[in-house]
Amino acid sequence: MQRYGMDRTDRAIIDILRSDGRISNVALADRVGLTPGPCLRRVQRLEEDGVILGYRADIDPAAVDEGFEVILDVALHQFDLATVDHFEQTVERMHEVLELFRLFGSPDYFLRVAVADLAAYEAFVRNEIMTIAGIQTVTSRFPMKVIKSLRRVP
Repeated sequence: MQRYGMDRTDRAIIDILRSDGRISNVALADRVGLTPGPCLRRVQRLEEDGVILGYRADIDPAAVDEGFEVILDVALHQFDLATVDHFEQTVERMHEVLELFRLFGSPDYFLRVAVADLAAYEAFVRNEIMTIAGIQTVTSRFPMKVIKSLRRVP
């Protein structure tokens, strides 16, 4: 995976594909001021170089019972390798967890969780999160309003 220096056109291609991954090559080429052949070659190079990692569909969270998002701060009792690995591997497999970050400082972890509603969240924390060995504290924060998100909110 060799990275190359991206120019303004590469960045324009990336910006457009971020917002519309299904845009046709002809339309993409028109928007960035290229003919279709060179545009396609740039996109393929961005894919081969690992700049473009893939494409996905934006799904309405409420339609798949994920319309209720909560931010969790989690601290562990101890930070030994076995506890850390067990926590990370367990949480990584949970469908409800959209993002998992290990942090410097306190708390140890930041999780973004999506479930259907408050009752589903309570059950998730009680039956999934709190059953993981090594957790010291879990703090829940409920977003008031989404201002900007890579995950679209209708």
